[in-house]
Parts: sequence; C-alpha cells; structure tokens
Amino acid sequence: MIKKFFKFIFKLIVGLFILSIAMVFLYKWVPVPATPLMLIRSVENFQDNKSMIWRHDWVSIDKISKNLQLAVICSEDQNFLIHKGFDVKAIEKAYQDNKKGKGIKGASTISQQTAKNVFLWPQRSWFRKGLEVYFTFLIETIWSKERIMEVYLNSIEMGNGIYGAEAAAYYWYKKPASKLSQYEAASIAAILPNPLKFKAKPASNYIERRKIWIVKQMGYFGKLDYNKVNKK
Repeated sequence: MIKKFFKFIFKLIVGLFILSIAMVFLYKWVPVPATPLMLIRSVENFQDNKSMIWRHDWVSIDKISKNLQLAVICSEDQNFLIHKGFDVKAIEKAYQDNKKGKGIKGASTISQQTAKNVFLWPQRSWFRKGLEVYFTFLIETIWSKERIMEVYLNSIEMGNGIYGAEAAAYYWYKKPASKLSQYEAASIAAILPNPLKFKAKPASNYIERRKIWIVKQMGYFGKLDYNKVNKK
C-alpha cells in the first residue's frame, strides 16, 4: 500500500514537471488568455457583490510603445536585459535593507514577476517562492527577453480590473498602447507597485514624483535594444 502511494506521488510529480514545461513552451507562442490573479480578483469581486468583468486585450509587442517597455524596465528592473532572471545585487541590497529594519523590500525582476503572474498565485510563502524560481528559470531558458516583456506587459495588473498594456492605455488615456507618450508610459509604470491603490491619471504627488524620476531614468538608459541581451 505504501509502495503504491509513493509510486503515485512520483508519477504525479513527473506529470506536473512535464506539464509545467509544456505550458512554458506553449506560451512561448500562444497569448496567455488569463492569469490566476485575474481569476482570484473575479472571485473576490463576486464575494463583494461587484462585477467580475475584467479588461484584458492581448496585443503583440510591436503594438506596445517602446516608451512603456522602457518605462517598466527603468521602474521595475533596470538590469532586465543583462541578468538571467535574478538580479543578485538587488537581492543582496534588499536583504541588507530589510535586515536594518528599513521596511520589507523585494527584489523581484520582471522575469520573476512574469513567472508569478502567469503560472502562480500571489500569496507569499517559501513554497510559492520556490516555484517562482523554477518557472523563472524555465522562461529565461525557453523564451526570449522580448517574449518575456511581451507576456509581462500583457498580463500584469494595471488598475482595478485592468490587465495588460492595451487595456491600461485605453482606460487611463483613451488611446492604444502603441501611442503612449513618454510621460504617459511613465505614469502607468509608476503605479505598478500597487495598481489598486494608485492612479496614473489624475496622479497623486507621489506618483508625479515617481513619474518624473522614471522619465529621467529612461533618458539615462538610452535606446531599448533587445539585441544587446546578456552582452554587457
């Protein structure tokens, strides 16, 4: 009986391992229709007697302004093009800051956030963090940086019921994501740490300061070129 149980567990683990790799390969080409967070938010809204409708319009990366692509890199992960999924220096800095009691800070890269958003749930736990590391490794191995950015900008929460760049651009600025200006892109990037609390428009003083900082960083960063991946 015990032998059968362990045999079942082994087969289950192998099956889940194969399924995870298959999903990552599938999403290398196929748009992600929904994420766990979208479903969780829908359930939460249902429980609160609110509408379960979300806005999510997938567009290819060539239809997302380079301004927005660069804005999220400068805001969220300035080493995105050169790391292999994990920013070791940022992790070390966050650890030291947390150790000194400066407040809980994370060091998640865009790759890690993409892995979490697409394949996992938002709860904080060591188990989920371990799976996040695993899926981050997979997408960094199987996808290109440009594909990671495309999935990231089509999947992340950018407002209450707003998911992805196209929906956010229309919601905040009444235009497609391809037409976002530098400052409009920076304002959307500025709210990403907490898109349910902050607004891109009208922007609070805090978001306005973040927006100005992001635009300056975009100027320092220069032209976004995915061909320079891992060459620095």
